[in-house]
Amino acid sequence: MPLITFFFTFLLSFSLCYYLTPLVRKAAYKFGIVDKPDGKLKTQKKPVAYLGGLAIYLSFLIALALVFEFSRETLGILLGGTIVIILGLVDDFGVLEPKIKILGQILAAVVLVRAGIYIKLAFLPVYVSIPLSVLWLVAITNAFNIIDIMDGLSSGIGFISAVVLFVIALMNGRMAIAALTIALAGSLLGFLRYNFQPATIYMGDTGSLFIGLMIGTLAMIGTYTENNMIACLVPVVILGLPIFDTLFVMYIRKLRGIPVFFGSSDHFALRLRRWKLSIRQTVVLSYLICLVLGGVGIGMMLVNSNLAASFIILSLVTGALLAGLFLKKIDMTL
Repeated sequence: MPLITFFFTFLLSFSLCYYLTPLVRKAAYKFGIVDKPDGKLKTQKKPVAYLGGLAIYLSFLIALALVFEFSRETLGILLGGTIVIILGLVDDFGVLEPKIKILGQILAAVVLVRAGIYIKLAFLPVYVSIPLSVLWLVAITNAFNIIDIMDGLSSGIGFISAVVLFVIALMNGRMAIAALTIALAGSLLGFLRYNFQPATIYMGDTGSLFIGLMIGTLAMIGTYTENNMIACLVPVVILGLPIFDTLFVMYIRKLRGIPVFFGSSDHFALRLRRWKLSIRQTVVLSYLICLVLGGVGIGMMLVNSNLAASFIILSLVTGALLAGLFLKKIDMTL
């Protein structure tokens, strides 16, 4: 498949989202679908429109429909994405309980598995890989939902992750994955124009759940282990920042004795904000970390030694633990 096709797909999805986002924003304001300040976690000065995720989804879908033919696996991915889009829309209206939200995500993951989309590693039996795939998909879907607490943070991380996965797909000749990732990247960049600080529209659960499931899926089915088996952990490295934030938030909330799904200011980005950084500095730093992790992930794929790849993983885990200790010491009670 010629590279010009991917460029056209990116340009098309970007242009569609750039055009559709203001229309969705206008509709959200008209029907009162907005995120209102509460003086706690929602510190924006005025209500901000929701439903940005709908523009991302439509741009992604239309660009793919106009350029590529849908295989069984692609249709499975789009159906799973549609399920979480509907789930997110209902949740953005504030009428969905956390348990129902999780069940809906599991349903979307099961749909993907039934379409033949799950972790396929030679050393993993199917009865292990399928439950592990469902766990991975639900975890990454929620990770992007959890990290969506600052203007441009989740959407920008999603864009960078999609670009890294696109590069890896091209390296491995996985053209279907390349098409999906580049369409998603274009949509996210078009949306980021309106979501970067100061944001005029949020993607809401509609968008964060969708990009989480899409990126989790596309990372899961990529090819990584040609040179070493430890590279099967490359998706964990590429998505290291949202995974870190999820685990960190779970740990801090457990220490505080509050439910995992209870909103709080325990996120790494909010702690960096309290420490010294502005919103833009925090978000840009997060982008840089994602780029570095993406580069490290690609490097892990290329080394011919399991020992070298293991050393990279050990170094990243050590760095994450040190970062967690630093963030934990930041006083959030002021």
